[in-house]
Amino acid sequence: MIQVYAIANQKGGVGKTTTSVNLAAALARLGHAVLLVDLDPQGNATMGSGVDKTALVSSAYEGLVGTASLGQLLTHCPAAGYDLLPANGDLTAAEVELLELPGRERRLQALLQAAEHRFVIIDCPPSLNMLTVNALVAADSVIIPMQCEYYALEGLTALIDTISRVSRAANPRLKVEGILRTMYDARNSLTNEVSDQLHHYFGKRVYQTVIPRNVRLAEAPSHGQSILQYDRYSRGAVAYLALADEILRRIDAGGVQ
Repeated sequence: MIQVYAIANQKGGVGKTTTSVNLAAALARLGHAVLLVDLDPQGNATMGSGVDKTALVSSAYEGLVGTASLGQLLTHCPAAGYDLLPANGDLTAAEVELLELPGRERRLQALLQAAEHRFVIIDCPPSLNMLTVNALVAADSVIIPMQCEYYALEGLTALIDTISRVSRAANPRLKVEGILRTMYDARNSLTNEVSDQLHHYFGKRVYQTVIPRNVRLAEAPSHGQSILQYDRYSRGAVAYLALADEILRRIDAGGVQ
């Protein structure tokens, strides 16, 4: 059965795109058919997958406004091992145009009905707009990457509220799949304090896997590669493979108990 994850956080700079690209690559490395959907007009997941966003003839924009099918838009990224629905600045126009289209919040959901992948990973924009709403309506669950800092906790509260409202209004199956601690440094006392709070309030929804601060992980996007391509023996690569394995184990166990 297809599993659709939205990678979301209304706060920027928390490793959202890094997680989208590398989780997709890790799941593909473990033998699964994966589709990465870039839903951010910045197109960073597209570039990080080795696809030049400036050279795109068509992108997620055409899919959302209904002028192209999913099959016409997909790009296979053989080195990364997954398919990509790419994005560029055209998506900015889609944010406005969607407001006037019927079923505006379900356009992505309708587009993804043609997907034949085991996993769909959606990289959301770092804001609550119609693109993010489309991602949340299309998703089964949300993975929230966040740094362990106090401002991040405030943003997390707002995001949980948004997910609850979308669940009530348009997607009753939507839930928080897990909270992923990124740029993690266990030597930092604040990191440990916030991490303890996350465990207190969210329990087993906090992934055991943490993504460490890692230079190789930060370098990989500039080469248009996932960390598994760029340096598969790095701490970052090991962490994302561990995350993919933890997600698969949760599925086998029937979800968070």
